Amino acid sequence: MRILLALGGNAMTAPDGRVRPEDQIAAATQAMDAVADLIAEGVDVVMTHGNGPQVGNLLVKNELAAPVVPPVPLDWCDAQTQGTLGVILMNALDAALATRGIDRPTAALVTRTRVDPEDPAFGKPSKPIGRYLSRDEASRMIEHGETWEDRGERGWRRMVASPEPLEVQDAAAVAALVDAGFVVIANGGGGIPTVLREDGSLVGIEAVIDKDLGAALLARSIDVDMLVIATDVPHAVLRYGTPEAEDIGEVSVDQMREYAAEGHFGGGSMGPKVDAVCRFVEQSGRIGVITDLESIVPAVAGTAGTIVIPNRKEA
Repeated sequence: MRILLALGGNAMTAPDGRVRPEDQIAAATQAMDAVADLIAEGVDVVMTHGNGPQVGNLLVKNELAAPVVPPVPLDWCDAQTQGTLGVILMNALDAALATRGIDRPTAALVTRTRVDPEDPAFGKPSKPIGRYLSRDEASRMIEHGETWEDRGERGWRRMVASPEPLEVQDAAAVAALVDAGFVVIANGGGGIPTVLREDGSLVGIEAVIDKDLGAALLARSIDVDMLVIATDVPHAVLRYGTPEAEDIGEVSVDQMREYAAEGHFGGGSMGPKVDAVCRFVEQSGRIGVITDLESIVPAVAGTAGTIVIPNRKEA
């Protein structure tokens, strides 16, 4: 079995949200123990990851250094975090595999995702990123061409476009490495947002790609058997936070879509994960899973987590 495992960016931080280097290494060590258990079960794993906290750190450096050096664009931030987190995850996975006596090569690939430059998202940037700043601090960044919005009492916040991911440009390289026996880490943060120019060349663009939608796209592109989105809870939940809360186990994709339409999943948390898993199941006819890292082995075996399956055909 070949799976794509999508790790959230918060899986690379301390429990209290800190992102010091030692916090990220410790979190990666814990996460890769779970991945090594999967590999020990004979599962081929491709990984992708979030990078929100790490890009947030780079944005703070941009802001503090703006009077001295021009800020680097978001596509550069994505590339830098893909490289850094890739190395951290490779080192942690190599160590976890070694303790189990498993000899598997690992590779991290800096990966681009193509978006449409005419995507309506670019006309009205709506994705808030980074920290809140005062009006004067935000004005300095606006002078560098960024879009900032007054968010009331908390201050100003940067707003960017979040376009639909269309194609993982480097999916063939990912597939080649997997076929050669590598455990591959790729498409971090949904991929580096890239557009196609009239001459056929590619160039990065200021945007944020939803990491879960990017994971679903990569999963389809490299023909995996299962998409697994790892989060901080073992199941998606109906009526979350109420006395009537109910874990969702195995469910058809149509039923999961109905639950989403009824408003059971938060737009900024579980909602994008549910959408990504449903897209993968609908477009591939295969299985999608939402669970936590502690449940990852039984979830892949079909005995834990929220398991979204294709609709059953009428006889």
